[in-house]
Formats: sequence, C-alpha cells, structure tokens
Amino acid sequence: MSESVSVMKALDPRETKLNILLLAIPLTCYFRYIEHDSTLAFFTSMISIMPLAFLMGRATEEIALRTSESLGGLLNATFGNAAEFIIAIFAIFAAYQGIKNGTDDGLETAETMVHLVQASLIGSILGNLLLVLGLAFVWGGIHFEEQEFSETQVSSNGSLLLLAVMVLVIPTVFHEAVPGDEGSLGVKNLSHLAALILLALYGLFLYFQFKSHSHLFATDGSHNEEPEMTKKGAIRLLVLATIFVSWMAEILVHSVESAADDVGLPHLFIGVILLPLFGNAAEHFTAVTVAAKNKMDLSFAIAVGSSTQIAVFVAPLMVVIAWLLDVPLTFEFGILETVSVFLAVMITNLIAQDGKSNWLEGAMLLGTYVILGAAFLFHP
Repeated sequence: MSESVSVMKALDPRETKLNILLLAIPLTCYFRYIEHDSTLAFFTSMISIMPLAFLMGRATEEIALRTSESLGGLLNATFGNAAEFIIAIFAIFAAYQGIKNGTDDGLETAETMVHLVQASLIGSILGNLLLVLGLAFVWGGIHFEEQEFSETQVSSNGSLLLLAVMVLVIPTVFHEAVPGDEGSLGVKNLSHLAALILLALYGLFLYFQFKSHSHLFATDGSHNEEPEMTKKGAIRLLVLATIFVSWMAEILVHSVESAADDVGLPHLFIGVILLPLFGNAAEHFTAVTVAAKNKMDLSFAIAVGSSTQIAVFVAPLMVVIAWLLDVPLTFEFGILETVSVFLAVMITNLIAQDGKSNWLEGAMLLGTYVILGAAFLFHP
C-alpha cells in the first residue's frame, strides 16, 4: 500500500507544479487518435514529455541513492534512451514495410525513415554532450564555484566516443574514395562489421566499469539525503514514466513531419535538434538537478554515459537489426552530421579532461550546441 501511495504522491501536482502538464497526455491522445490533428498532437506530446521526464529523473535519483552514482547514471541513461530506441525501432520497421511494398512511395518512405533514424541518433549524441552537460556545468557552477568528477569516467567514455566517431568517419571517407555500387557495398559490409565490434566493446566496457575495475569508478558512497520512496515504488514509477515517455515520443515522431510542413522547419533540423531535445528531456532534468546538488559524478554519468550508450550500443544495435531486415541503414551519416559529432566529442573531452567544471565551461558547450544547431537550421 505504501508503495502505491509513494507513486501517487510523486504524480500529485501539489507535490510538483510541473505535474500539471501531465494533462497534456490525454490531450495528445485526443488530437492523435480522435481529431487526427498531427500538428496539435506534436505540440501536446512535446509538452507531455517534460513532466514525464522529470518523474523518470526523480525515480532514478531515488534508485541511485541506494546504489553507486555510476550505476545510477547507467540506469538513467538506459531509461532515458528508451524513447530513442523505440523511435528507431518503429522507423526501421516502417522502412522494412516500405521496401517490402516495392512501390516508389514505399521506397521513398524507407529512405526517409533511414535518414530519420540516423538524424535522431546523431542529435541524441550532440544533445547529451553539449546541451545536457553544458546546462549541468552552468547550473552546478552557479551553486558551486568549482565541481569535481571522476577523471576515469572522462577517459573511458571519451575513448569510446572517439572510437564511435572513427566508425562514422571511415565509411563516409570510404565511399568518397570508392564511389558507385562497389563503394555502397563496401560501406554496408564495413558498417555491419563495425556494429558487431562496437557492441562487443560496449559489453567489455560495462564489465570493466562494474566488475573488473569497479574501484576506479567508485565514489565515497555518501549521500546527503535520505530516500523519499521505497525501492519498489521508485522502480514502479520509473517503469511507468518510461512507458509513457516512449508512447508520447512515438506520437511525436509520427506527427513531426506534418507539423514541420505547417511551421516550415527543415526535416534535418527536426531530426537532429528537436526530436532528441524533447526525447532526451529525462537526461536534461536529472543531470541538471543533481549537478545543483554537487553530484557531478552522477550528472556526468547521465549526460556523457547516455551519449556513449547511444554511440556504442544503440546505434550499432540499430544497424544490426536493420541488417537482419535487409534495411540499408549504415554508419554513413553524412558530412555535416559526422563533422558535428567529431567536434562535439573533441570539445567535450578537452573541457572535461581535468575532472573539474565551472559555469564558463558549460557556457562554451552551450555555445557550440547553438552554432551546430544553426548549421542544421540553415541546411537546405
């Protein structure tokens, strides 16, 4: 009984004013399934993700109080990426259906869905590295003059991200060096091999972090606050919020193109900036909130750990799934997208390499994100 009460209390608008925005969920269902108004469904689903993401962050923080901050960060990154994972799965199956139909419209839909998957994955990495971590550095820097986090996290996550960037660069360069059908086949085979290697390396990274070298990622284990929810209650809230975030994100994706035509935004900007911006709202809320409590190890694990998981686990897993369905999804993401990720990883590694942060470094990350966002906005 107490577990149900704790979950209901977390949903109570009197507990958190942001919960009032949960009313956007039934509105989204109304516009999506009854009125079939994609534009209004887009905006209401976007609004509804915000309080759901906050609830997800609160539940994860409750769980993190009972675990290490590294494990708490991994949990938040995993559940925070659930929306992107489900979006990508739906898009890949839509591409599969389009190819299976064999019509010109079907093939065009398949191509659009493949580009949507690529753009959302790139946008998730950029958003977490530059926007989320930048906001965490700024908000934490306002409350504390200087904050510290594990240099081991910076080194291990940064190395994996650089490896992922290499996997994006090589197929693009390969296709430039070997044009035509032969180059396309080479990119396809190279992407499949790279995906399997990245998945294996991510598994080894988790074993390294939580088993063989867990002492390198250990924090002092002290928490300045007591849990407000039971462990089962927090898990139930986390699962419930994740389900609704994924549902709203799925509606957001299916209505975004119609909304884009109405407001006149480029599809690339929507895929790289808007979808990850609201799909990653869970990481936004939690990473910034815990940074203000001087829990920078958890904040860094959420922001950068989520990017690492997208780059080294979710993206290659999508390539493998697409491979099994004979959908032409590869690591050839385009010049602008590849260069943007490379620059984001480089500047994040340079700023975070000393294991310390302040508000100015956060402002640098945010400035980089705005510049890259403008590039995608002005892209034809």
